[in-house]
Amino acid sequence: MLRGIHKATANWLGRVVMGVILGLIAISFAIWGVGDIFRGFGQSTVAKIGRSEITVEQFRQIYSDRLQELSRRLGRPVTPDEARARGYDRQILAQLIGETAMNERTRALNLGIPDSEIVRLITEDPNFRGLSGQFDRNRFLYTIRQAGYTEPRYLAEQRRLLLRQQLLTALTAEAGPPKPLIEAYHRFQNQERAIEYVTLDRSSVGDIPAPTPEVLSKYYEERKVLFRTPEYRQIALLPLTAQDLVATIEVSDADIKRAYEDQRSRYITPERRHIQQILFPDAEQARAAADRLSKGTTFDALIAEPGIKERFTDLGVVAKAGMVDPAYADAAFALKAGEVSAPVQGQFGTALLRVVKIEPGETRTLEQVAEEIKRTLALERAKRQVQEVRDKIDDERLDGKTLAQAAEKLGLKMRTIEATDRSGRDPSGKPIPDLPANVDVIGAAFRSEVGQENEPLQLPGGEGYVWFDVLAVTPSRERKLDEIRDQVEARWRDDQIAERLKVRTTEMLERLKAGATLAEIASANKLKLQTATGLKRGSASSGFPLRALAEIFRVPDGAPGVADGESATDRIVFRVTKTETPPFDANSPVGQRLVETLDRTLADEVVAQYLARLQTDVGVTINQNALNQVTGATTN
Repeated sequence: MLRGIHKATANWLGRVVMGVILGLIAISFAIWGVGDIFRGFGQSTVAKIGRSEITVEQFRQIYSDRLQELSRRLGRPVTPDEARARGYDRQILAQLIGETAMNERTRALNLGIPDSEIVRLITEDPNFRGLSGQFDRNRFLYTIRQAGYTEPRYLAEQRRLLLRQQLLTALTAEAGPPKPLIEAYHRFQNQERAIEYVTLDRSSVGDIPAPTPEVLSKYYEERKVLFRTPEYRQIALLPLTAQDLVATIEVSDADIKRAYEDQRSRYITPERRHIQQILFPDAEQARAAADRLSKGTTFDALIAEPGIKERFTDLGVVAKAGMVDPAYADAAFALKAGEVSAPVQGQFGTALLRVVKIEPGETRTLEQVAEEIKRTLALERAKRQVQEVRDKIDDERLDGKTLAQAAEKLGLKMRTIEATDRSGRDPSGKPIPDLPANVDVIGAAFRSEVGQENEPLQLPGGEGYVWFDVLAVTPSRERKLDEIRDQVEARWRDDQIAERLKVRTTEMLERLKAGATLAEIASANKLKLQTATGLKRGSASSGFPLRALAEIFRVPDGAPGVADGESATDRIVFRVTKTETPPFDANSPVGQRLVETLDRTLADEVVAQYLARLQTDVGVTINQNALNQVTGATTN
């Protein structure tokens, strides 16, 4: 049921994914009544959940880390005011409360997880893979330290995470969607209809005389807001990326050779071994098993025995750095192919290790990797140069120079967007071409003002920056009728056509309901009778707009109806001639996707309800003053 959740949370990023699910609990604040759980108490505690507490320092660190992560994802800083306005403070606190409440429950239930499962998930985590594609212990240690973890703390956090998953899996493992729900959802998703129909457009209502000046003026006065110009801004842009500078970077043969020597280990594929492991809870049991092996019992026979096969793990083909426990690694890589180690004491217990086979390592030569090194060095130097340019621009602006003056002094080329609205379109309605990708320059410019000095927008991956200045603002204004007379008259005419079409199609619908056929009505009105088959809800590929499809599936089988066409001046009069629902096949790809979708939806509902009840049971108290202290909110 929760295989997707299990996979998504089985790594160091799991807390973020789990947090999304647990974030559902924020809804429960509104259900409980927030005022009932927010109470002031010890100044060092933000929240108390059962017997556990979230201290001010814990919450401050986590809150800061998650806002920084959000800022990196958005490519701009998220201010404390914005975070509070968007409710990030409550969401993050709700996630922490949900996690802590579940930790309380797993302790009460005495749930446990084998060490071998923790090791397996860590070694399979792609975040910890080296250049060889295998688990790299050095990368593992570097990554968790960058995230603020020591190895013991990380292992403990993974244990808590897996126990929470175990609890959620137990909750939802048998909560599959009931058959009536599957059938109803299948019917809604896959039911098909056939119709006969006629289309009426502007040609169906005859000529419409031009409006008198008085009529047009009255129409305009009643709809002035529809004809206002948007606000436009003139923006100066200075984009600079590492890729822009790569071509200007010189990399000598000596540089390439030096880099190869300094990083030779990157071009060495280490020896790898197929290793199998039996992990015993104590040294005595390990020694007893080793003694049996020395007396003739085979390793394969040993791992087939009850009580031992549950402790057996096939680690697969791994490099020495790919083993989590250094003691196990040293022992395994001292063996010959086919040998079994003596009992080895490690951080997870005492183990016996067998080497099934050995794959020798290899080294790529300088000639083989020279071009790769050259590209890497050039990009690294270009990134450093981008940072140097940023520092120089900052210095120039501190000296009072404008962005344009700083760019000119540094020989950088700026670009000016003469006028753009909030949607990134010019006054003619065309999109502004070649805007910097992966960063919202237009949105940032509309949050700024003329003359305001703006922080550059950072591109994802540290690839560069985009500096911008708002040069001028043209406010939205009310346009006079004489400026847009043709536009106003065109809209008036479209409204008149739509009104006349509404009258005609209503008359036709009444005739259909009275017993006339659509063929008779089409003939009488000189309209082309057409048919369409295989129509499905929400499938615009059928040639009908979604709003028309919604109306076609709203009427009973065999009934007539009227729907909007492609434009405001098109109407469709139709009759449903056939409705079919294909048989449901749970084993087909479509059927499996449908069940999986309902499965996830029900699982999310069960989890949300359980978390709400769990927090009520264990008791949650939140210190509003301490929360305000961390988030910068004023205390009420």
